[in-house]
Amino acid sequence: MNIKSIFTFCFFALLIGVGQLSFADDVIVGYRHLADPGTLVYNGRIYLYASNDDDNSLDKNSGYKMKSIVCVSSSDMKNWTDHGVVFEVPRDVAWAGRSWAPSAIARDGKIFLYFGNGGNGIGVATSNSPIGPFKDPIGKKLIEIQTPGVLPAPNMWLFDPMTFIDDDGQAYMYFGGNGDNNVRVIKLNKDMVSVDGPATSITAPAFFEASWMHKRNGIYYFSYSSNPRAQMRIDYMMSKSPTTGFTYAGVVAAQPPQNNNNNHQGIFELKGQWYHVYHNRKVAYGLGIPTEFKRNLAIEKLDYKADGTIEQVTYTADGISQVGWLNPYERVEAETMSAQQGVKTEVCSQGTLNVTNVKNGDWIKIRGVDFGKKGAKKFTASVAGIGANNVIELRLGSATGKVVGTLKLPNTAGEQNWKEVSCKVDGAVGTQDLFITFKGSDKPEVKLDYWTFSAK
Repeated sequence: MNIKSIFTFCFFALLIGVGQLSFADDVIVGYRHLADPGTLVYNGRIYLYASNDDDNSLDKNSGYKMKSIVCVSSSDMKNWTDHGVVFEVPRDVAWAGRSWAPSAIARDGKIFLYFGNGGNGIGVATSNSPIGPFKDPIGKKLIEIQTPGVLPAPNMWLFDPMTFIDDDGQAYMYFGGNGDNNVRVIKLNKDMVSVDGPATSITAPAFFEASWMHKRNGIYYFSYSSNPRAQMRIDYMMSKSPTTGFTYAGVVAAQPPQNNNNNHQGIFELKGQWYHVYHNRKVAYGLGIPTEFKRNLAIEKLDYKADGTIEQVTYTADGISQVGWLNPYERVEAETMSAQQGVKTEVCSQGTLNVTNVKNGDWIKIRGVDFGKKGAKKFTASVAGIGANNVIELRLGSATGKVVGTLKLPNTAGEQNWKEVSCKVDGAVGTQDLFITFKGSDKPEVKLDYWTFSAK
């Protein structure tokens, strides 16, 4: 049986009284199925790297098949840019057949992306950019069952790597699964693609998977997903050392609403606030499709008590504040949004991605757009399509809100033939939620690459 195929059976049998219909913060990129978030704060943005559940079948007996990693990023915690598949096996790492539960870290101008080859070893890929391309620097597993210190470990799951660089520059990788004594930590050399000595053990009560390390005010916090008997919540331990002396400290977050299955967290700080990003299955429940292998990302604030212990996460409907307004007078990629109806993304011939699949009445929401006191006078977008009589309505506040501009969309005689078109804008003043609403054809004939406003 596939390692993670047992989750649903065990958890359904043991979890009683956790409701499916509850609140969780805004879904991140709701048109994709993403899970197991790894985090990287880089140049003022948070990049989330996720197992790509779009690789998985809807068949509830099929198991996890993820072989690619999707990256999304944000600078304001509300509008997320979809960077698409940034890593895939065996395309980018020839020896691997799976790519699960990634984590990423930056060092000396490079990005290092770590992943589990299913439960059978841990790999690494490198890039000069957070959004790739990532390539294999060593041509083999970084961590395998034969790595000194991994064994003895009964029924070890060799996956879920998390790499942490301490204040003194020493790097550590945390990994393992399926047993209280199956947590492993190993030092990495400065090159980040080789190990320094054997792995050592950490014991974590009810440890199941999802090793994570973060440090705050001199305290090391090791968090992890607990086992089915402990409801697969996120628990944590604290220590004054990154490798020893951990004591159990409590619960970071209960089993997420609308999840009822495996759990995985990423913890990070951005602009002075700590966050807890995780996956649930809210989108799949809403679509009425099998939920086993179709997860999605969500996020909440993470706060601390005066003694340094963690305040247990409260799941909310919209608990994250925007941390900076979006500037509409710079080029904005169309795949940047806080919510949407109907749209999807695809690889664009111009680079990055473009929005596609739009139909009559579909929309993109951009949260907290700062048009300024004088406001915008013009809207320009790069569009493509084969349809006729299609328009974009620029609305404020909601998908049916005030129209401040209407952009006629030409037939560009090709789904990847791009043309910049513009329209006048009247009434876009101050900080507003912007809705780009598509009107016209019921067929997906319109594509949008990027857009910008101007004050003249």
